[in-house]
Amino acid sequence: MRNYLTAVFLSLALAAPTALGMVYYSKEEAFELAFGKEAEIEAQPVFLSEEQAAEVEKTAQAKLDGHLFTFYVGKKGGQILGYAALESHTVRTQPEMLLVVLSPGGELVRAEILAFHEPPEYQPPARWFERLYKRPLQELKLNQGVDGISGATLSSRAALDSLRKVMAIHKIALREEVR
Repeated sequence: MRNYLTAVFLSLALAAPTALGMVYYSKEEAFELAFGKEAEIEAQPVFLSEEQAAEVEKTAQAKLDGHLFTFYVGKKGGQILGYAALESHTVRTQPEMLLVVLSPGGELVRAEILAFHEPPEYQPPARWFERLYKRPLQELKLNQGVDGISGATLSSRAALDSLRKVMAIHKIALREEVR
């Protein structure tokens, strides 16, 4: 699965910008956004059991694509700064890749669009994502605490599904490993 995500990211990153798509940040730039220049980045694969996957889907109210997931742990001086995930999904017919950054405790602290290949008017603005920070997973639902974006309903719904999935995987699988 990690190789799949890397291949998806590279295909998105290497794609030339078109009228219907844009790559904003490379993988390295994304990790710098997440943790700063001096951070050490360590990949931490998470293998979900059948039970964990079912619990993640129930908690996130979103379907998983598989049972293997990779978090990137940002560290500085041995301290964990947080966890980042590269979440790729299809919005309508084209891909989008998000950088989802969680605090060490699993709180959403940043979300950035790394690549967006739908028409630009369907893209949620940065200020929309900023309103989601530090909110509980259960509150990240369209029209149930989160306002929709006129003309970008599918994009905002797909982004919220991704954010909830990442937060649920962290809560259910990653934090269990730490215990």
